[in-house]
Amino acid sequence: MFPTIDELRGRLAASSVSAKTLLAACAARIENEQGEGARAFPYGVSKAAASQAAASDALRRHGVAGPLSGIPISVKDLFDVQGEITRAGSRILPEMAATRDATAIGRLRAAGAVFVGRTNMTEFAYSGLGINPHYGTPANPFDRAVARIPGGSSSGAAVSVADGMAAAAIGSDTGGSCRIPAALCGIVGFKPTAARIPLAGAVPLSSSYDSVGSMATSVACCAALDSIMAGGTETLPLDPVPLQGLRIAVPAKSMFDGTDAHVAAAFERAIARLAGAGAIVREVAFPSWDGLAQLGQNGGLVAMEAWAWHVKLMADHPSDYDPRVIARIRLGSQSSIAEYLRARARRSDLCRQADDELRSFDVVACPAVPIVAPRIAELDDEAAYASANRLLLRNPAVANMLDLCSLSIPCHSPGDAPVGLMLMKRHMHDRELLSIGAGVEAVLRRLD
Repeated sequence: MFPTIDELRGRLAASSVSAKTLLAACAARIENEQGEGARAFPYGVSKAAASQAAASDALRRHGVAGPLSGIPISVKDLFDVQGEITRAGSRILPEMAATRDATAIGRLRAAGAVFVGRTNMTEFAYSGLGINPHYGTPANPFDRAVARIPGGSSSGAAVSVADGMAAAAIGSDTGGSCRIPAALCGIVGFKPTAARIPLAGAVPLSSSYDSVGSMATSVACCAALDSIMAGGTETLPLDPVPLQGLRIAVPAKSMFDGTDAHVAAAFERAIARLAGAGAIVREVAFPSWDGLAQLGQNGGLVAMEAWAWHVKLMADHPSDYDPRVIARIRLGSQSSIAEYLRARARRSDLCRQADDELRSFDVVACPAVPIVAPRIAELDDEAAYASANRLLLRNPAVANMLDLCSLSIPCHSPGDAPVGLMLMKRHMHDRELLSIGAGVEAVLRRLD
């Protein structure tokens, strides 16, 4: 993995590295036939990346540098990047180059980021496993000899960071699509409150739940990207919150059903460390969460909204979809407009209730996902695929359904299978969550 964005900025400012050399290091890893570059970046290094890096270096020589100047960043294949084709992990969308950047991407470009290339993903972002039958599935960096899933839907994004093919990655998160692969690949993943970053120029999955997230080597890196994508012109310093007196809620047992022994042990170890640093940990049952299962029946709002967007494409190209993806989208056809409106209203009620319930706590903590990454080959069976997908989505989807902000931070011991500690906080309290996350991250790293 690359150093943090702050470290890279320092090296760039000191001229010990250049945007050109950083990009060359990314390209070498992407093009290494022994690595996962061909699956993480199905379309290779962006043709515009070299000119972006050269322009960044030239501007820096003249004293001009933005907050992300020269930082190599990968972009999930559902965001429009001017001059490039957006395929969303499919073979269905028109092969037309975008005429303008997605809003989030345009803000990163203005800040000086260098876009390494477009990363692989689950087709149309509709699965938490990261498997793509069209472009291949990049293998998880852990235990690579047996080819474990990377997690999804932002599969290539997480692998690009974990394998040093980018310093950071931009993804989307509808039910955990940044935090699941981050947890399984051993990096940090952030899902902001959805309304903070515009979705314009991104292929939608669910207008109710979609959010623009990030993956990187540290919480501070994600905070830097998030501040720019949310409309800031600078990356504000992130001050870690001291854990003494921090009120941590651990949700009731339903979030731990099916948790494997390795994840459970890593989570318990992490919570013990946080308590040892002065945090006040309390197990809590949140009544608002009891209504989420019903809200998600038959795919819930995600399936209904996906169906509305895909209905013509499915009629024109039914055999060109990933069969597992189209089956999930078709669930949306089973609901009426009245059921959709009722679901929207019910979701709003639950969001308000959850916001009230969370006021007594600084943060909620639980495993990001309850299992380590399964082997790709194990999921050829339809029942195994469906079961693993439900299990991986269960915990992180809570934050999307209740419109919260959420982080996944590595909490495993070095060399062990990656495990993510997920933190969640109230709607629009993103900066506070990131500061808490930085404090948690410091404790977990210091004690390794």
